[in-house]
Amino acid sequence: MSNNSTNSVSKFSHELIEKNVGLLILLVVIVVSFGGLVEIVPLFFQKSTTQPVAGMKPYSALQLAGRDIYLREGCYGCHSQMIRPFRAETERYGHYSVPGESVYDHPFQWGSKRTGPDLARVGGRYSDEWHRTHLNNPRDVVPESNMPGYPWLARNKLEPADIAPKMQAMRSLGVPYTDQEIAGAAAAVKDKSEQDALIAYLQVLGTAIKNKY
Repeated sequence: MSNNSTNSVSKFSHELIEKNVGLLILLVVIVVSFGGLVEIVPLFFQKSTTQPVAGMKPYSALQLAGRDIYLREGCYGCHSQMIRPFRAETERYGHYSVPGESVYDHPFQWGSKRTGPDLARVGGRYSDEWHRTHLNNPRDVVPESNMPGYPWLARNKLEPADIAPKMQAMRSLGVPYTDQEIAGAAAAVKDKSEQDALIAYLQVLGTAIKNKY
């Protein structure tokens, strides 16, 4: 009698939840929220996710400008910056990505979309001249490439007055730029092209881990 009673209550409870859309949605939200908190909140207190890796420095004024161009041109749509800890990936790209590499990135560029190769370790892999040729017309160095060219980047000059406010905004998010670095930002990018900036950004990607390992 007791078992039948328990089964009836259990059946009734499931039927009640499954037939009441509002209740079902509420319970799903509660479960997902709790699971999310359990997974996400501890990350705010782990040094591996909040502290930069040894040797990691904030982007220079020119590199920061290049990162903004990388975002503006949508490079993240075809290139990830996340090497997974699998042999097939580490042998091709290098050491797997770690959270401490991205503490100065707002937003970070991790992802899984790879129409083109991952760029997490591209820094220092090619010369500046190779990058210039590749950006102007990718097929000059990679015949099978389907990447579009970006020749206008070489013609467009950076606006020196724009970079200091960007660095100040990054400092408000926790990037440790000094007053001296911000004051000298305009001079650091004077007469530089957008292509120069993007190449500077690409050439620093992954170098902190490379130097460590």
